[in-house]
Amino acid sequence: MYKHILVPTDGSKLSLKAVKTAATLAKTLGAKLMGVYVIPPYVPPVYGEAVIYMPEMTPRRYKEITRRHADEALAALETEAKSTGVTCKTVTVTADQAWDGIVRTAHSKGCDLVVMASHGRRGLSGLLLGSETTKVLTHSKIPVLVCR
Repeated sequence: MYKHILVPTDGSKLSLKAVKTAATLAKTLGAKLMGVYVIPPYVPPVYGEAVIYMPEMTPRRYKEITRRHADEALAALETEAKSTGVTCKTVTVTADQAWDGIVRTAHSKGCDLVVMASHGRRGLSGLLLGSETTKVLTHSKIPVLVCR
């Protein structure tokens, strides 16, 4: 059925729930996992005249911080896969929108299922905040399993 499952993670408790679900599913199906962490590109801060002084976020510092966070999130995924006995690879990608990075990674890595978390926001909060999960569901050509 499914042989290559993509699991996007941001390191949150909610995404860890999706990681555990994906690892269990992969074990049951004899599939392998591909973890992805999407980093937004660096955008230089723009300050007005009345801004309170803040230390500058340089591109190098931004890269260090985001890479460290990505490594931590993906390490948790690898640990879960290893404890479940599932083969796992990970990748970090840069994309303006997380959903786009997820969909592109699923396609480029030949994944046949995406397992991801959702906060389940509805109504005005869902409309205002947007939902990466909804956007993946809308743009993905492969099945998406949503965990809450």
